[in-house]
Amino acid sequence: MRIKAVLFDLDDTLWPIMPVIRRAEDELFAWLQAHVPAVASRFTVDGLRDRRRRLLEQNPHYRLDLAKLRHAGLTEAFLAAGEDCAKVDLAMAVFSKARNEVTPFDDVVPVLEKLRGRFSLGSVSNGVADLEVIGLARYFQASIAAHSFGAAKPEAAIFQAACDALCVAPEEAVYVGDDPFLDVEGAHRAGLHAVWMNRAGLESAFRLPEHIRPDATFTTMHELHQWLDTADTIGMQHGSSLE
Repeated sequence: MRIKAVLFDLDDTLWPIMPVIRRAEDELFAWLQAHVPAVASRFTVDGLRDRRRRLLEQNPHYRLDLAKLRHAGLTEAFLAAGEDCAKVDLAMAVFSKARNEVTPFDDVVPVLEKLRGRFSLGSVSNGVADLEVIGLARYFQASIAAHSFGAAKPEAAIFQAACDALCVAPEEAVYVGDDPFLDVEGAHRAGLHAVWMNRAGLESAFRLPEHIRPDATFTTMHELHQWLDTADTIGMQHGSSLE
């Protein structure tokens, strides 16, 4: 069966995310210092992060919407400092703007340009990136996010929803992501082919469990593109690496 669609994870697959989050949290805290000093004097960036971690432990459902988790953490902090919670939305707007100021890896746009037209392209993410704001939405015919869909990777339903949106069967789609468990294992369980985008080159230091066998493992999108040229012609079987 020919491959008709390629689906992508976003954070750490199309762009590095941790530097972005750290910068966004620093910008948010600077805003708090300027506009809500009672909160900034009572909490640190690390303290706010710990508060979110505790909220997540108490309510795992927050994994579906990380922005909602951050909003809840800030609301608690504002209440503890005796501040007006109406300002939480302003604080979230500061964070959201900075969180979407990502820089795609150098190989992303050139390869997406080559793939569109040949394949239907989509994204499936547990994060809260806004592809319109980032400027990549034009490449994707479907984008499914956990916070709006109501289920998160590795659940099969979110992968199936992306396939349905692109009008392809799961076995006609390849999913590309950086997380062996959420992305590779999740995609395979949903019936898709799965590629591990291992940009950090973790394979020598990180041994995958025996049951997780990507159809292929790459460190760049250019390698993915070359592989799709072959895979599109000869077909694939789960775990039969064509690296």
